[in-house]
Amino acid sequence: MSANDVNRQVVLTRLPKGHLTPDLFELREATVPVPGPGEALCRTRLLSIDAANRAWMQGATYRSAIEGGDVMAGFALAEVVESNDPGLAVGAIVEADQGWQDYAVHPARKLSVVQPRLPLSNHLSVLGVTGLTAWFGLLRVGRPVAGETVLVSAAAGATGNVVCQLAKRAGCRVVGIAGSDDKRRYLETELGVDATVSHRDPELRRILKDACPEGVDVYFDNTAGPLLDLALSRMNMHGRIVCCGAVSNYDGDAPVAGPRGVPGLLVTKRLRMEGFIVMDFYAERAAATDDLAAAVADGSVKVVEDVIDGLEQAPQALVGLLAGENVGKRMVRVSA
Repeated sequence: MSANDVNRQVVLTRLPKGHLTPDLFELREATVPVPGPGEALCRTRLLSIDAANRAWMQGATYRSAIEGGDVMAGFALAEVVESNDPGLAVGAIVEADQGWQDYAVHPARKLSVVQPRLPLSNHLSVLGVTGLTAWFGLLRVGRPVAGETVLVSAAAGATGNVVCQLAKRAGCRVVGIAGSDDKRRYLETELGVDATVSHRDPELRRILKDACPEGVDVYFDNTAGPLLDLALSRMNMHGRIVCCGAVSNYDGDAPVAGPRGVPGLLVTKRLRMEGFIVMDFYAERAAATDDLAAAVADGSVKVVEDVIDGLEQAPQALVGLLAGENVGKRMVRVSA
């Protein structure tokens, strides 16, 4: 490292009231932190952009809330540039709660080393938390059986596209919900999704019924809100609803009460509705990663990524993701 190096940081200057906008962020410069005993200095390579970033501004979830004046929180792949732990080598690539900044210091024992087997970006998408979320959510929570119908919201998104492909791989009929004709075409022509519907269509209830003539056995829910209400009405007996995210509730006004049909439809249709966090299943992480890598190798899962260059682009990248701009996993390349 050079004595002239600075640590660029994207700071959330104040919490949003309503929709998130780029002007709520500010790019600042700070000194590069110095690692202490047992610590490592890590330089951000790829920064994950996730709808959960917005949820953290609303209060504590599975992590502490973000406040005005904080460096924006974010998960990243980073390179170890200094290490004061003999068990962690300089040059190692690690997963880290790095934040939106060039450098951060972490206790070495809390860092998870990545052994790259595919391009590095793949370890933030299909082989990273995104792909693992899809794998565990669908296969361990949803438990699809060949021949069943799997419905996926935000189907062209980071997690949704992998869910669709894994469901097809499992022999299911897959119906994707997306917000644009381009996304629907991509899902059908590139990823092999059997049918798609637009959540913007005023006739969505009728169109979804036509797309799922035999009902829905597994609903992978990335959005919550009105789509969850609608999916509940289409569920078959003993159907499974996988609660992965609630992106419709993250950006803007407080969500309305709901969903309708709970507990009524859960009881009458004997449905199972289960939420999860990817870390719940990390005992199986190695096996899941191996299976995902095999699926990429044999072509049954395509890697879908949306890479934007420059730390300064992170605020607009998140705003755009919340507006549905991305197809696949959105990330920011901070350093080469």
